[in-house]
Amino acid sequence: MKIFISGIDTDSGKSIVTGLFAKYLLSKNKTVITQKYVQTGCVGMAEDLETHRKIMAIDLLPEDKDGTTCSYLFKHPASPHLSAQMEHIVIDAQKFTEASQILEKKYEFVLMEGAGGLMVPLNTETLLIDYIQKQDYPVILVSCSKLGSINHTLLSLELLKSRNMNVIAVVYNRFPNTDEMITKDSEKMIESRLNAYFPKATFVTVPEIDIENPPLIDFSHIKY
Repeated sequence: MKIFISGIDTDSGKSIVTGLFAKYLLSKNKTVITQKYVQTGCVGMAEDLETHRKIMAIDLLPEDKDGTTCSYLFKHPASPHLSAQMEHIVIDAQKFTEASQILEKKYEFVLMEGAGGLMVPLNTETLLIDYIQKQDYPVILVSCSKLGSINHTLLSLELLKSRNMNVIAVVYNRFPNTDEMITKDSEKMIESRLNAYFPKATFVTVPEIDIENPPLIDFSHIKY
């Protein structure tokens, strides 16, 4: 089973949610691995994969070390297409597909984390959402409590609905929770709009967590 986890934008909590969902599946005795299509702003090893493994309480996997779980890694922290251009590379989305096919032969679940939001360009021809739609992946959208998240979340839901894509959940990340009134109001508004856009989708709230001691979050209501 392959599930795509996207965010409403950069730093919405995708990596945390991906790790927590993987941790939950492990607790149900499922075999699971996470995949990061492209990571910018680091060298050597994808930082998001390291975050996933830390939350899952496991070491880096052989597929991490041989590059299968991260098809592209770029030094400059920018949009994937620009980071790739700076290293004279063109991102080929077929590499994502081939890597996922390798992983799904060994694992029951492959959780695929995107980069930034849905409209991030992979190259001059392809947006991330174009690829997700082509593959017909079920989508979990990660939102958060920062100011502006209502607008970003509703725009993302509108886009996903207009493309007739399969949204199975919105995960509301309460971090950074700088204003409890905004956090609660945003949560209520986003859940309401999710029910209107995708009545069968699940709304899950994730509290602020300590990555050194992450809780086990109940994702059992998500239907995939």
